[in-house]
Amino acid sequence: MTIRILVADDQAMVRAGFAALLSAQVDMDVVGDAANGIEAVERADRLRPDIVLMDVRMPEMDGLEAAGRLLAAERIHRPRIVMLTTFDIDDYIYEALRYGASGFLLKDAPPDDLINAVRIVADGQALLAPSVTRRLITEFAKIRPATQVRSKELEQLTEREREVLLLIARGMSNKEISRHLYVVEQTVKTHVHRIFAKLSLRDRAQAVVFAYETGLVVAGAE
Repeated sequence: MTIRILVADDQAMVRAGFAALLSAQVDMDVVGDAANGIEAVERADRLRPDIVLMDVRMPEMDGLEAAGRLLAAERIHRPRIVMLTTFDIDDYIYEALRYGASGFLLKDAPPDDLINAVRIVADGQALLAPSVTRRLITEFAKIRPATQVRSKELEQLTEREREVLLLIARGMSNKEISRHLYVVEQTVKTHVHRIFAKLSLRDRAQAVVFAYETGLVVAGAE
């Protein structure tokens, strides 16, 4: 199946470069682009891409607000969103992950990283560059202490589900979790599905944010 992509960035050369790179892949099709958040929302509604590459800083409407609108729960079509940034630590990215963005990527990342990121997100894996994403969330978790309301949501999970969530927050894949817990990968997938359903999480990126915000994972702790 071809992955349909919308590129949103206020720099025409960036849009053209990403479009040329991704369109050259046999499994990808860049269906459109946008120069600001308003255009990104309108064109995503009209073109229904699978993935939106969304620059954080754009005129008229920034990428964060655009992502929030595209990922609103009431929307029928919600594309997966990868936020693009020139900074590896950016509070906008943290908020985007909370909204349900599938991850983020530095704009100066190697071409292969961009291509792989699109495929990873299209496959539903969602958590991009685990070590960088974890560092980002850790930094902001330090100034956003766990809240009692969110922490109570953990009570919905079984002991095993909490353990799986903790390993997700540490950046482990399903295969790595299965090896760590000595269970088959399908069992891990079942636990992950139940965790997402119970906590109303869309993907692993939101799961990592949730784990830090509830205090399941403590910033700076191993």
